[in-house]
Amino acid sequence: MKPLEIEVFSCRSDNFGVLLHDSETGVTISIDAPEEAPIIDALNRRGWTLTHIFTTHHHMDHVEANLSLKEKFGCEIHGPYEEAVAIPGLDKSAADGDEFELAGRRVQIIATPGHTAGHICYYLPDDALLFAADTLFAMGCGRLFERPAADMWHSFQKLMALPDDTKVYFGHEYTLSNARFALTVDPDNAALQQRAREVEDLRSRGDFTIPTTIGLEKQTNPYMRVADASIRAHLNFESATDAEVFAEIRTRKDNF
Repeated sequence: MKPLEIEVFSCRSDNFGVLLHDSETGVTISIDAPEEAPIIDALNRRGWTLTHIFTTHHHMDHVEANLSLKEKFGCEIHGPYEEAVAIPGLDKSAADGDEFELAGRRVQIIATPGHTAGHICYYLPDDALLFAADTLFAMGCGRLFERPAADMWHSFQKLMALPDDTKVYFGHEYTLSNARFALTVDPDNAALQQRAREVEDLRSRGDFTIPTTIGLEKQTNPYMRVADASIRAHLNFESATDAEVFAEIRTRKDNF
């Protein structure tokens, strides 16, 4: 089986567009549909025809182009069962633990409530790919709109259990801000310091910071390092639960 071809591009002000293409079957998947024109431009640039949209959650900056793309291409739209009524053009819904096959590849659904109540991630284990949208960012996590921090921490634990070499594609280019914030709660982390310098360089040149990996996030993402003694000491949360440390870090980011 040939590796999936992946095209990453900018949409809206800071969204990532991501297309996956299987050259053997012609299957082409858009991860969410933030904006029609950049997606069509990317398809034309690569000579691909859209066949599927994998929707992660209902926010407008992730579903805005669902109906227009479906009208143009007749593509099949997948999305979260818990948000089915809010996903435009939805054809098939999936819940936590569901699995299906597409282009000879397994696609597993991981429910990650937190950012929204029904947010899901798409995990392709045979390709070591995770599409995390607004749950997990490079050195960050999504803002908590519909579920409490304890729920998002549980979602993070699911993602932390994936293999370290899993490549993670996320929904927004927030990495520079996330890196700068992470240093305020984990200032003695040498790996984080090095990564922050690399991100500053990438963004100064206008380059993307996507993808990351689960292993790299476990080293540098403070939301995955809530058990770390130095972070807990810095926050004065030495005796708190992991979920309480997670919540404190997210609150501080909200006010950063």
